[in-house]
Amino acid sequence: MARRSWSSHPLLGITTSGFVKTSMRLDADLRIVLVAALFVGSCCVPIASLRAQEANAASSESRPTSIPDEAELAPAVAKVDVTPTALDDEIADRLQRVLKATEWFIDPKVRVDEGVVFLSGATTSDELKKWAGDLARNTQDVVAVVNRLEVREPSLWDFGPAWSGLVALWRDVLRSLPLFVFAAVVLLLAGGAGVLATRGARSFFRPRIRAKLLRNVASRAVGVLVMLVGIYIVLRVAGLTQLALTVIGGTGLIGLAVGIAFRDITENFLASLFLSMQHPFETGDLVEMAGVIGYVQQLNMRTTMLMTLDGNLVQIPNASVYKSNIRNFTANANRREDFVVGIGYDDAIHEAQEIVRRVLVEHPAVLSDPEPSVLVEALGRATVTLRIYFWLDGRAHSWLKVRSSVIRLVKLAFQKHGISMPDEAREFIFPQGVPVVMLDSREAGLGRHPKREIKATNASPSDLEAPSTQAEGGLTSEARVIEAQAQQVQPLREDENLLEGPGDSASSSKKAEGSLPSSK
Repeated sequence: MARRSWSSHPLLGITTSGFVKTSMRLDADLRIVLVAALFVGSCCVPIASLRAQEANAASSESRPTSIPDEAELAPAVAKVDVTPTALDDEIADRLQRVLKATEWFIDPKVRVDEGVVFLSGATTSDELKKWAGDLARNTQDVVAVVNRLEVREPSLWDFGPAWSGLVALWRDVLRSLPLFVFAAVVLLLAGGAGVLATRGARSFFRPRIRAKLLRNVASRAVGVLVMLVGIYIVLRVAGLTQLALTVIGGTGLIGLAVGIAFRDITENFLASLFLSMQHPFETGDLVEMAGVIGYVQQLNMRTTMLMTLDGNLVQIPNASVYKSNIRNFTANANRREDFVVGIGYDDAIHEAQEIVRRVLVEHPAVLSDPEPSVLVEALGRATVTLRIYFWLDGRAHSWLKVRSSVIRLVKLAFQKHGISMPDEAREFIFPQGVPVVMLDSREAGLGRHPKREIKATNASPSDLEAPSTQAEGGLTSEARVIEAQAQQVQPLREDENLLEGPGDSASSSKKAEGSLPSSK
């Protein structure tokens, strides 16, 4: 096959020389077109800049000479549509109907020009004015908003806000009625549960805790804890969880603050708690505390009440009672008393001791166990001092009366047996001299004083030797008499007494055992 040359290819329709000529003509035409385009562009640029300057001049002539108020300006929209789909009349009509429907604005008027909304009229608050501006700005195809709404100040005599506040408050009360009913029911149940818990705890602690005050405090603490649970539930349901936790956790802080503020009262309360736990005395005991001697009438949460031997009702703060030395004369039924007597040097000591011992043994109020004793205490300047000890039942007998009776009988026995009781030696001056009386030789040789006869009185010898005279008024204790006087002076409330009274089982058995007659 003969090889075909490109210079005479039938499909191209041109020869090689023709193709070269054609391409050269096309290059010349392109160069001519490019030169023409550059020329036309350079001519159009000045014309475009001139037209832009004319447009700017026209816009500057139409621009207002004064700057609008800041209240009339609103933030420009982020996007401005070149070909809006909503007409100005449609936007104005829509906004006008919305503003009238709210009834928040006074004579509202809306005008729209080229997508710019002009709002006019009046309203009652800045919030409503801002709301209207936001509404217009969020409307479709709105370019800008000029808010010229006037905010009118309410009248001084306008009770509308007050009435609105009352209506809102009444609505809140109505909405809260279910919560109030629930809280009342829960609190009533919590109160009833607290009372039952207190009674149950008191019954539980009665055989285990002897102290009445401690038992009451522990029982009430259980009841208060149950009520606090009810209060916590109410506050939790009401949405006041933090307040509920504060109430539960702040109880201890409140107690601490109250204790610091009322230090004396708290101190007396704690002292009464400790005294009721330790039981250093009971109702009716003869005690000495804070320098006062008397019968215990009552121990309350603040003071201890005593009826003194003088018939006076004394109240001593419990703090002072707890800090002072307490002498309970009734805790032990047996009580020892003593007194001293002096005899002359010429008298036999053992004889005087035996005389006193017989008086004590024969006395009905003096106990034989422990037995009485008569001891020589000292040798004075003019007498030999004897100290006499004897025991008595402090609950059954009055120690003052028994002591008086024993002293009287000892003196009477010394007089009968010729035991002298001289006074202390003193120096006397007799300006007129001292008369001398000669005694019988028999009496002078005895070296002792003659027996003195008892002067005659209206009382018989048996009355003089009786254990108790009318002047002493018997030997029994005055506890019941003083207690009756205390009840007449100031009636005491038994529910406030923290001590076990005489009617209690433990106290009654103790007093019964202590009041049994002792062997003489």
